[in-house]
Amino acid sequence: MAEVVNMPRLSDTMEEGTVAKWHKKVGDKINEGDLLAEIETDKATMDFEAFQEGTLLHIGIEEGETAPVDAILAILGEEGEDVEALLKGGGVKKDSDSIEKATDSDQEAQKEDSPTADQASSSEPEEQAVESKNGERLKASPLAKKLAQEKNIDIHKVKGSGEGGRIIKRDIDNYKEEIVAPTSQVQAVPGVEYEDHNISQMRKTIARRLSESKFSAPHFYLTLDIDMEQAIKARKAINEIAEQKISFNDIIIKAVAVALKKHPQVNSSWLGDKIRVNHNINIGVAVAVDEGLLVPVVRNADQKGLSTINAEVRDYAERARNKKLQPEEWEGNTFTISNLGMYGIEEFTAIINSPDSCIMAVGAIKEVPVVKNGEIVPGNVMRITLSCDHRVVDGATGSAFLQTFKGIIQNPINMLI
Repeated sequence: MAEVVNMPRLSDTMEEGTVAKWHKKVGDKINEGDLLAEIETDKATMDFEAFQEGTLLHIGIEEGETAPVDAILAILGEEGEDVEALLKGGGVKKDSDSIEKATDSDQEAQKEDSPTADQASSSEPEEQAVESKNGERLKASPLAKKLAQEKNIDIHKVKGSGEGGRIIKRDIDNYKEEIVAPTSQVQAVPGVEYEDHNISQMRKTIARRLSESKFSAPHFYLTLDIDMEQAIKARKAINEIAEQKISFNDIIIKAVAVALKKHPQVNSSWLGDKIRVNHNINIGVAVAVDEGLLVPVVRNADQKGLSTINAEVRDYAERARNKKLQPEEWEGNTFTISNLGMYGIEEFTAIINSPDSCIMAVGAIKEVPVVKNGEIVPGNVMRITLSCDHRVVDGATGSAFLQTFKGIIQNPINMLI
């Protein structure tokens, strides 16, 4: 019997995927474990293997096309089998759309004594058509229509992900009114050349997550200058005997991890109705790639030596640029570091990488005159800025953490204690 293969959810933040390449064509025999396609997610391009056997009867998403999670990616079955019923929705395995219908019925049954529920169950059919502004008919489930009214959402602006474009509960839950920048309204000027680029899945996710962070978490910023003389000497001494040269970034990661053990409130997350204090210290390290940023995670960084941290970060950076990171390698961060010092940037502020409560922006080490023992002498200073979620971290808490971090960097032997 023919069976639908849905667009898989390959990461916890994935909402839609793009088929980068098909490795099979319609009519090919498929064995379990065969490589079907390469799918571009918001973080990487990943191989997708078949979980069943059969003949590839239908390709629902062509190369280069984008579709939401659970959309029909392909159909497998016996050669010559009719797939029209599946394409029209007949015989499709139970998915979130059908689950929602059951949930609608359960909720309405539990609320029989509620006037609103009575009205919804008596006046709305299982699949209700809503008239759009241009006279067309939009399909929406009763629960989706009810939620749209409660949240004051114009249902005509919502894109349905159910069968036939039907608007369902998850579409209302995930809907965010698009804020159009003024530049998008600028008309092309005669004689001015330009080039438009399609937005990648990665860039879409970066835009969405950073907007959510910036406009939901109340950011405040703490900036500190750090004397790097002892760190420079320590790095030089280590690299004289180390097989793999360590970087200042490795030292910063380790120093942050040690400081977080002493300030667990900074290693916490806002969960709406509670604050989660994380016991593991997992440092996200921002890595620049062609299409934006990836943040692979050094897990339990407080328990690792500088050489181990260096090896992990180098490996992550290389595979991030080649889109070969796996989902578990960019999930689970509790604190993030963004370092632009290698680009000569002296100071900047970074947007918090959810679910963290803080992110540290690291600038370049700059040779400047400093005052020591009442005399002006040459010195090397690095400026850092800590972005804090004020719901979790107060000014005094963030400042105490930075002072501990500063003490470790200015006397690196503290990393060994």
